[in-house]
Amino acid sequence: MRILVVEDTEDLADAIVHRLRKLGYAVDWVADGQEAEELLRREPYQLVLLDIMLPGIDGQALLGQLRRRRNATPVLMMTARSQVNVKIDLLDLGADDFIVKPFDLRELEARCRALLRRSHGMASSRTEFGNILFDAAAKLVEVDGRPVELGGREFRLLELFLGHLGAVMSKEDLMDRLFSLDQPTALNAIELYVSRLRRKMQGSSMEIRTVRGLGYVAEIRNGE
Repeated sequence: MRILVVEDTEDLADAIVHRLRKLGYAVDWVADGQEAEELLRREPYQLVLLDIMLPGIDGQALLGQLRRRRNATPVLMMTARSQVNVKIDLLDLGADDFIVKPFDLRELEARCRALLRRSHGMASSRTEFGNILFDAAAKLVEVDGRPVELGGREFRLLELFLGHLGAVMSKEDLMDRLFSLDQPTALNAIELYVSRLRRKMQGSSMEIRTVRGLGYVAEIRNGE
């Protein structure tokens, strides 16, 4: 999953980026609202963590511009303002959630998981797909009760496939969702990650098929 962090306090931004990347997310960071606006016009993100007080364009104005373009990317607002009217204004403007500074990074993680889960149609962090148990909160995968050890990007790749069952995902789309802008990579890296995931998920109900010229599609086999 690719996340954009828009925060002008460098220490806080660095802590957020480090924490989320450690969990396998692809994370880009900008400290300026105008730069964030330009990125959001040309780059695909699955989640935006947005501070209110920013140079360039403030977070509230940036959120308004995003929604006026009918961009439905989930937005988690980060604010030092705890007043109820501020929260109401943000939600009415189109924010999906908010967190009040200072916050515990574990709470931020949980709110990110919830927003990403909803965007993939998953009601709970712990979900079963055939004989696969997928737990996003615990970062746990089991096949027939057997734990499967996955690296950070392999875990996020599995999450992407499970969240888009039956849909063809191109290598370019997968690359955009798994790697941040400062992590340039080649398309054959996606082939490597898919190959590893297939091998580690052998015996599971999930089949990842290659669709020639288009990409990959994941399906849960009937009767499993």
